[in-house]
Amino acid sequence: IKERNEPMTTRPNIVFYFSDQQRWDTLGCYGQRLPVTPNLDSIAAEGTRYANAFTCQPGCGPARACLKSGRYATRTGCFRNDIELPTGCENRLADLFNAAGYDTAYVGKWHLASNKAKGIDPQTEPIPPEYRGGYNYWMAADVLEFTSHGYNGYVYDGDMRRREFIGYRADCINNFAIDYLHSRDRSKPFFLFISQIEPHHQNDHGIFEGPDGSKARFADFDVPGDLVGTGGDWRENYPDYLGQCASLDYNVGRLVDTLRETGDWDNTIFIYTSDHGSHFCTRNREYKRSCHDGCTHIPLIIHGGAFSGNTDNTADGVSEAISRDIRNGKVEDAMVSLIDLPATLLDCAGIDIPESWDGRSLLPLAEGRAKDWDDSVFMQISESQVGRAVRTRDWKYSVRADAKGWQDSSADVYYEDFLYDLNADTHERNNLVADDKYGGIRENLKQLLLKHMEKAGEKLPTILPYSDMPEVLKINF
Repeated sequence: IKERNEPMTTRPNIVFYFSDQQRWDTLGCYGQRLPVTPNLDSIAAEGTRYANAFTCQPGCGPARACLKSGRYATRTGCFRNDIELPTGCENRLADLFNAAGYDTAYVGKWHLASNKAKGIDPQTEPIPPEYRGGYNYWMAADVLEFTSHGYNGYVYDGDMRRREFIGYRADCINNFAIDYLHSRDRSKPFFLFISQIEPHHQNDHGIFEGPDGSKARFADFDVPGDLVGTGGDWRENYPDYLGQCASLDYNVGRLVDTLRETGDWDNTIFIYTSDHGSHFCTRNREYKRSCHDGCTHIPLIIHGGAFSGNTDNTADGVSEAISRDIRNGKVEDAMVSLIDLPATLLDCAGIDIPESWDGRSLLPLAEGRAKDWDDSVFMQISESQVGRAVRTRDWKYSVRADAKGWQDSSADVYYEDFLYDLNADTHERNNLVADDKYGGIRENLKQLLLKHMEKAGEKLPTILPYSDMPEVLKINF
């Protein structure tokens, strides 16, 4: 970590708006034809849109653990759902913001407090302070899909009191965030994390629950290319799914209106992204937890006004304070990962990035000063499998172990599982993993994957060809 100069005189406010299970192609700025996201499209036009953003873990709890710890899920032990973020986890995101003088606030879905195997089970109960990741202001439920439906539900406040809400869920969660903005301590800059559950499916109903009228409003949807001609449940659910995405956009607009009204917008960094996407049960038996772009390619928009910051672009490599502005209307096509966002958040605030963290700040990309960028992303996959994947601009390569995805975080032996030529096969319909013509490509990608695994602190495994994969493993996927 470079040595910092004097503290910044102007620290920006930061809003992190997080959706759940949202495909990148639901946004107009990513090609969606229907008017689903006009507010986000406008923000993207002013800020930086990352065209090739991918999750590092296509699962709710693990992805959140990565954001809160700055490290891959296997490092913290939160490799699947129902594992709490360790109370002794060092350099948690909120702790670092607190130490820098920020007021930290969390609203919505948490999903990092429960562990039934340890007798810690606040999925629908108040979350004790020690399991809240260090946030000061609190209005959340651990598993929001268990405490609410599309309409109506409840969360808990910082005093562990149940707070009922009435109306469409995304509106109500957003209302709590707006209330915080009006009531916060204005002597401090704030870091506000809004964790919506839309457009996640409603678990106990087995459907996607958009606002009333969604089925008619978005009936004329274009079928995403990866879903064309497949099974799954997208036919009956996609209009409601888009309705859920539209509700998020509506609420982003309301939140920005509040920030403008309170005079905070011009000094606020706004980040919008999702934990993963959805393939609608077309790649495996549920909605995510595979290597495919339908559930790993995520939207990512960063918008920010003028703010003071530090950079290390001096001749001797020492950081210096400069004025920064990332309202540049840029589309950045470098390969970036969800694991990069914790470092990005700290960089926005001028807070030193811990050496133990795995990600890298994305601000240099937005500002056009990034050097030696590693143009590939690494993914760990759990629950449905014990899997690993690497994606470049041109190729997708994944491996899977003969192990239990709910029980095992890693394995000693993996088998090649998928290989896609993304230039010729944009929608990943032609698996080349068993084609001998691509033996050299597979070997190169295997070595790249092993490099990523080693960097993530994993013990290097043996990777065997698809032909060696046990038949029962192929059948049970």
